[in-house]
Amino acid sequence: MTGKYDIRVYDSNISYHLEVKRNITILQGNSASGKSELVRMVSDYNRAGISSGVTIVCDKKCIVVGNSDNWKEILELQHDRIIFIDENNSFIKTKEFAEIVNKADNYFVLIYRDSLSQLSYSVEEIYGLRETRDTQKYHEAQKVYNEMYKIYNLEEYAPIKPELVITEDSNSGDVNISKIAEQLPKLIEV
Repeated sequence: MTGKYDIRVYDSNISYHLEVKRNITILQGNSASGKSELVRMVSDYNRAGISSGVTIVCDKKCIVVGNSDNWKEILELQHDRIIFIDENNSFIKTKEFAEIVNKADNYFVLIYRDSLSQLSYSVEEIYGLRETRDTQKYHEAQKVYNEMYKIYNLEEYAPIKPELVITEDSNSGDVNISKIAEQLPKLIEV
């Protein structure tokens, strides 16, 4: 699966808007920020459809996989989906889970506060959830809207211009940095 997907999950009281663009998106945040509620709503929709009171708008099917004895089989049968997994699932930190994720053609939205060192994911795809109550935008003061925000914004560090770069060795490290340095005038406005 490739590309960028907007996901809207909402009911009469709460609304979530997420955008996923890589195979792993991490949602972090404090307790009561709405992470587990998002997963519960997706799960309710999977179980009961529109009669759950939840609506999901996305070009891909969104599902929840939870703790069960056959979580591996369930994940291996999924294709071309966006899979939500909450942090209370013990399998999320296993090597077996990482192997399945690396081979899958799905996107994964993982609700997890700690590091998941067995998975390779971009720091650019670690988000938090925040509540907004924009009554001018949405005209419903009682409804709570949750949106994603980047936890690590690398653009803040873009203006760094090092005076000295130290490499690990004089072979490949030096060669790579030298090649990058040759491209810098093209990449950075001087």
